[in-house]
Amino acid sequence: MDMIIDFPGGARVDAHFGPYTVSTDQPPAGGGRGMAPTPFAVFLSSLGTCAGIYVLGFCRQRNLPTENIRIVQRVHANHSTGLVDSVDMEIQVPPEIPEKYHKALILSAELCKVKQQMATPPEFNITTRSI
Repeated sequence: MDMIIDFPGGARVDAHFGPYTVSTDQPPAGGGRGMAPTPFAVFLSSLGTCAGIYVLGFCRQRNLPTENIRIVQRVHANHSTGLVDSVDMEIQVPPEIPEKYHKALILSAELCKVKQQMATPPEFNITTRSI
């Protein structure tokens, strides 16, 4: 998948792919206007939303209600580097989801491709080219 990254003004940086645009910005303290999440926040949100896709799919396959299910994601960062040390995800389920499904919900969330990719980081090749 190709993405085009551009700089629409201020500290904003946007990614365009297919029919979508993901907008990012920096908070005012970082020189931005805080009009969109930071790129790192978008990255972190992809963990929870990816896990959510698998939880949603599990529930739909079993005709389980999803209206009151939510995932609470807690990120624990190293204060000196700002990098993530650990991520906790708590799948909160209403009483109408039988206990027998709880472990399977966890296993479903662990299928997340973003999580799997983090376990095997890609090689990065960064170059420049005059246009």
